[in-house]
This record gives sequence, C-alpha cells and structure tokens, in this order.
Amino acid sequence: MSEKMFEITKDEISIEVIVKKVTHPHAGAINTFIGTVRELTKGKRTLYLAYEAYESMAEKKLKQIGDEIIEKWSDARVAITHRIGKLEISDIAVGIAVSTPHRNDSYEASRYAIERIKEIVPIWKKEHWEDGEKWIGDQLENTAYPLGAPELEGEK
Repeated sequence: MSEKMFEITKDEISIEVIVKKVTHPHAGAINTFIGTVRELTKGKRTLYLAYEAYESMAEKKLKQIGDEIIEKWSDARVAITHRIGKLEISDIAVGIAVSTPHRNDSYEASRYAIERIKEIVPIWKKEHWEDGEKWIGDQLENTAYPLGAPELEGEK
C-alpha cells in the first residue's frame, strides 16, 4: 500500500479520502470518526483553534495506534489524519476510518483510536476565545511541555 495511512497535515481533511484507504472486499463495516471544531466549550465561545504537533513523532504514534488496533482486531484496516494549524469553527481536526468484517469491531476500534490519540500523540490544541487563549489537552500532562506547547511561529 503506497498511500499514507497515518498523517499529520496542514490541509483540509477529506473523510472520503480516508475511507478509500480502508475500503476492501472483506470489510463488512467501515466506521468513521470526524472530530470538528466546536464553537462552545463549557459555555465559553471559541473563535478558532490552533493545533501544533511534533509531526514526525505524531505520525509514528498514529501508526502505533493503528498497530495496536490490528493487534486487538486482526482483520481491521485503519487510517488516521490529524490537521494542524489554525482551524475555524466546524473544520475537521481529525478523521479516523476503521474497516472490519463486522460492525461492532469497527465501532470499538474507532473509539479506541480517538481515545489513544488523546493519550499518546504529541498534538496540542490552543483555544482562542474573545477574552483570551489557553493550551488544552490530555497530552500536556504526558509530554515535555507540562506548561503548554511552544508558541506557534509568528505568535507572541
């Protein structure tokens, strides 16, 4: 397979492209998870998000998650794309597609993928509100950046 199954991108995410990566004749189910930028979080209005990643390590960790899924669900195929940079409300931040012979496995594997991304992948999210901004995410406690990720280029 020459297409990239696990990637970090600055481009808009096409869920159709991700689905095509896992489509095959033995798949009886393809489950997709699409994480989008929401406007309200705990009653606070988000203007936009900025994602930053340690890109090469993040792609390795996405592949690790794919390998873990295949270990648990041997017939699964997995593709994950996560976007970085400035994302507007309703933009797709992450797309996951998992195909398996049976639907229950595809649901479970997809859920496993998003939870593991939050646990181990070095991607940081900065929420921008009308009255401030803050780095958010479970990964902050599990990385070399316990006080938040480095500033995005050009941002001070």
